[in-house]
Amino acid sequence: MDLRNEKSTVLTLDAGGTNFVFSAIQGNREIIEEVSLPANSHDLNLCIESLIKGFEKVVKTIDCSFDAISFAFPGPADYELGIIGNLPNFKAFNGGVPLGPILEDHFKVPVFINNDGNLYAYGEALSGALPEINLKLSQAGSPKHYRNLIGLTLGTGFGAGIVFDNVLIKGDNSCGAEVHNTLNTANPDWNAEESVSTRAIIREYMHNGGKQTNDKMMPRDIALIAQGAESPDKIAAIASFESYGRGLGAAIANVATLVDGLVVIGGGITKAWDLFAPAMFSEINRKYRSGDAVNDRLSFKVFDLENEAEFNKFSAGRKKTIKVQGSGREIVYDDMPRIGVMKSKIGASKATWLGSYAYAIEMLNR
Repeated sequence: MDLRNEKSTVLTLDAGGTNFVFSAIQGNREIIEEVSLPANSHDLNLCIESLIKGFEKVVKTIDCSFDAISFAFPGPADYELGIIGNLPNFKAFNGGVPLGPILEDHFKVPVFINNDGNLYAYGEALSGALPEINLKLSQAGSPKHYRNLIGLTLGTGFGAGIVFDNVLIKGDNSCGAEVHNTLNTANPDWNAEESVSTRAIIREYMHNGGKQTNDKMMPRDIALIAQGAESPDKIAAIASFESYGRGLGAAIANVATLVDGLVVIGGGITKAWDLFAPAMFSEINRKYRSGDAVNDRLSFKVFDLENEAEFNKFSAGRKKTIKVQGSGREIVYDDMPRIGVMKSKIGASKATWLGSYAYAIEMLNR
């Protein structure tokens, strides 16, 4: 789906717990400067007032009519009906709020809401990582082409979305990619997010003896310690990101073995890629025992696409020629099943609003 020539205009929103950032998209690009307003997530009436006021400001700014409103909101929710459920960062919505219908009644256009992880993955699949990698493979002379994508977001929590051959997997209950609730290999009483989150990095840093701390410490502070001078705090900081990488790697291995597609990771914590990625790939590629045998964890090889040498191996594959008995024909094929893991190049925010736009166009065209 090439959206660059699409004429429909869609209003969109980046819904953070502190601020709402509003914009408008046409032809897969923002057509105005973003508008920011406080979210007022503690008070339902003030929160809805901020949403309406923000979109009204966008309407006054754009020099055209608009066809829909489409944006991501953290779950859980009934996205088909536009009803938002209990949200940890938006306490005012507890009990269920028909946010979609409220905005539809006010603006008189269709309103489409979906999970932020879903729309992030949709944006990467249609306008980000998937076309980027397929172009690079084509330029390298590789016949390999990817159609499936797993999008993961790293931040306060752990989000995900899955796209199969340009189709966003939403699930029957709007719970199509709840990777944060997969099992945690470090502690069977935890879900995966307890090892793949902001709080996990801070917890492991302190658990490993980190003393340089304060009430406002964030992963970026621990990353600076890990990259700084040798000290006991540096050892603790490095260990915290290694633990994070192992947790992330375990989750990737679990979801990738079901989806068999490219993995793209976005979010602020990707800035610490060099600190957690080695442990992540070590966990993904870990062996397991089956009786007396030692086997690869996955049925395909997993490559680090941020590493040029790894990408070259990934693009080259392993070509073989076999003869067709009885006809003399020969078939050239690639007998190396493989996927790759990479960082988002367009960023989680842009991928999410691109996904929001694509989702609106899809729904409008139905």
